[in-house]
Amino acid sequence: MSLTPSKMLPLGTKAPTFNLVDAVTKNSYSLEDIKGTKGTVVMFICNHCPFVKHVNDELVRTANDYRVTGFGFVAINSNDIEKYPQDHPDLMWKTAREENYPFPYLFDATQDVAKAYKAACTPDFFVFDAELKLVYRGQLDNSRPGNGIPVNGRDLRESLDNILNNNPQRKDQKPSIGCNIKWKS
Repeated sequence: MSLTPSKMLPLGTKAPTFNLVDAVTKNSYSLEDIKGTKGTVVMFICNHCPFVKHVNDELVRTANDYRVTGFGFVAINSNDIEKYPQDHPDLMWKTAREENYPFPYLFDATQDVAKAYKAACTPDFFVFDAELKLVYRGQLDNSRPGNGIPVNGRDLRESLDNILNNNPQRKDQKPSIGCNIKWKS
C-alpha cells in the first residue's frame, strides 16, 4: 500500500466535464446527468485498493443519506487496467453489485478525467456546489486501514451539511490518503 495524498485542487474550481460509461448499466453519464440540485460529489475509487475497501460501506451510507437531499454522486475508476486487471470494468460491475453502490461507477479509460480533476489517489473526494464550483476536496474522514479510528465519513458529511445549511466550508481541509492512481506509461 502506497500512501499518496490528494493534490488539493483549488477551491472555487469549476467541475471539469466528462462523459464516461457506467460499468454496471453500460450507459454513458455526463457531469450534467450526475449533478444534483444542491451539489455533486465526485469520488475517484477502484476495486482493489485497501483504502477504498476500508470505506466502501460508508460511501454507500453517505450517498444514500444525501442523494435524497439533492446531491448527485458518482464514482470514477481511472486506473490502468492493463497493469491492474483487477480494476477492469467487468470487475467494476461485480464490485458495484457486491457493495450495492447507489451511484454510477464510471470507467475513465483515457485517464483524462482524473487528470482534469488532478485526482491523485483512491479514494479522492471532490464536492461541488449547485453551480458546480469546488467547495471541498480531500478525505472522507480520519480513518485508515489499521489505525483503529472508526469510519464515519465526518469530513465529507460536514461539507455536505454545510451546503445544506448555507454554512461556510472548513478552511483546514485535509487531503485524502490512499493508493496512487495507476497511471499509464
